[in-house]
Amino acid sequence: MKYYIIAGEASGDLHGSNLMRGLYEQDARADIRYWGGPLMDGVCRDFQGKSALVQDYKSGAVMGFTQILLHLGKYLGRLRACMADIEAFHPDVVILIDYPGFNFRVAEAAHKKGYRVFYYIAPKVWASREGRIRKLKAYVDQLYIVFPFEKAYFDRKGVSYIYRGNPLVDAIDASPGLALSRAEFLSRNQLEDRKIVALLAGSRKGEVSLMMPVLSAFADRMHRLPGYEDWQFIIAGAPSRSPEDYAPYLSGRETYLKVVFGQAHALLRQAEAAVVNSGTASLETCLIGTPQVVGYRLTPFNFTLAKLIMRAGFISLGNLILGRKAFKELIQHALTPENLETEVRRLVEDKEYRSVMLADYAEIRKQLGGSGASSQVAESMVQQLQA
Repeated sequence: MKYYIIAGEASGDLHGSNLMRGLYEQDARADIRYWGGPLMDGVCRDFQGKSALVQDYKSGAVMGFTQILLHLGKYLGRLRACMADIEAFHPDVVILIDYPGFNFRVAEAAHKKGYRVFYYIAPKVWASREGRIRKLKAYVDQLYIVFPFEKAYFDRKGVSYIYRGNPLVDAIDASPGLALSRAEFLSRNQLEDRKIVALLAGSRKGEVSLMMPVLSAFADRMHRLPGYEDWQFIIAGAPSRSPEDYAPYLSGRETYLKVVFGQAHALLRQAEAAVVNSGTASLETCLIGTPQVVGYRLTPFNFTLAKLIMRAGFISLGNLILGRKAFKELIQHALTPENLETEVRRLVEDKEYRSVMLADYAEIRKQLGGSGASSQVAESMVQQLQA
């Protein structure tokens, strides 16, 4: 069968690659064409012998309402190009992975053209923009959810779904970065054997530009503290970003503030604590077991809009899964260098505080279910198409 998959971010590329591997294993004749990134492309080359990548997600990721408006012409052009490519390929199913701003448009257009539409990793309608449920019912043939707390929500809303666990568990457990020894990680990145605080500023350019001024000022404060002079503050450079995106914040701080690219898992494994931009990275940090504080900042306009539409009590997936606060969230005006210093010092210095957080991490992992989610979802998709 023919599958057309659309992933628009780094996390979608990760989950898309594992889903593709499952589809190839379940369907010996699988022919997959996709929007994604290097991980999905690598799986395709392994199974199909050549790339079938239509567009790399790095060329299209935008953040927030204003960015979408500013890039509206390009956005609509991508949508037209996507639909033209879908019609030329004529797949048995269009599989959409998260990325709701773009993928809902594709879902509607593909449905109207008569294509079956599967949505993998449900858009977070339980947090905001609940009106999108109408579109899920109208344009999506099968929804696949990945969080246990979503089951009761979609039951109440009358949306049919399939739940097979969370694919991030497999992705983390199989991550090559977690197999690296500390010596290998330090040598690979030309780092000294000094204690590390990991800084994850997000993958989009807008996130980096909003987070890095705060994170660099936080690193300055920590570096001046007695006992922290030799610590390293290491930025997890996102695969979609370039060194130039971080260079302005490193100038004059090269001895204690550095960036490594494409090694977030290995960096988290070696860190004493982490400051993490909310999103998939925060849940990855839980599964890896690094004490964290979440920081999130939007432009003032986007923050005002977000407050009007946000419904969930937390912004971090780990806290949402537990239904209570496992780790602190510093949002917008609360995200300051001073508050980060206070919280990171507590993460490092308060052993009981760390211990309670790690126990909460274990509960989060338990609630996400066991291994094999991606392959089980792939098996379900193939069965649905063959029925």
